[in-house]
Amino acid sequence: MQELGINWPSSGAPLSLTVLVINLAVGFVLALLLRWHFQRFGSTLSNRSEFAQVFPFILLTTILIITVVKSSLALSLGLVGALSIVRFRTPIKEPEELAYLFMAIAMGLGLGADQRLPTIVASLFILTAIGLLRRASLGKQPKNLYLSLEWENSSATENPLEALQSVIARHVSSGDLRRVDKRNGSLAVTYFVDVPHTDNLSALVEELGRSFPGMGVTFIDQNRMPSI
Repeated sequence: MQELGINWPSSGAPLSLTVLVINLAVGFVLALLLRWHFQRFGSTLSNRSEFAQVFPFILLTTILIITVVKSSLALSLGLVGALSIVRFRTPIKEPEELAYLFMAIAMGLGLGADQRLPTIVASLFILTAIGLLRRASLGKQPKNLYLSLEWENSSATENPLEALQSVIARHVSSGDLRRVDKRNGSLAVTYFVDVPHTDNLSALVEELGRSFPGMGVTFIDQNRMPSI
């Protein structure tokens, strides 16, 4: 290659072990912060404590890869080929999990490129902003719930469905009757309701208990039902 006038470097620039250790230490602290944030503000159905354990591993590994690769063109090209054969078999069903994984990788990229201050400032800003948004929306978003009612003494009330409908309508934004099962004096009813606030749930349960003694009430959160 020297005959063509091209001089390829035989090896990459020497790495600073001190800088690598500092970046790994900062990355470890940021990984613990990211893990706490996911456990505190995450809303996924999976075991958040178990899933968050991979954040330090991903973040620190990314720092090591970028630190080694950034000093050598040959290593960077080899990394592209190596990553092309990697396949992850664990499906990520929740977009929130993917967002936190991407955040861990972004932190690792920034620290691996020796951009400590911008990485720390940006990470703190993003996590703080997401935490404030989650806290502000807590309890304010309407909930789509399945309301299941079981009443053994329904024959004591004339037109029990109309009575139920009148009580439910006072506490929900909308209610859709999905299932009715009546046999031997007992009544089982399922509604799909839209509750504007969590306080309405307590008021609805209290009024159902007063109006229909002995009635069983069950709420199922539609938003948290796992997809198949």
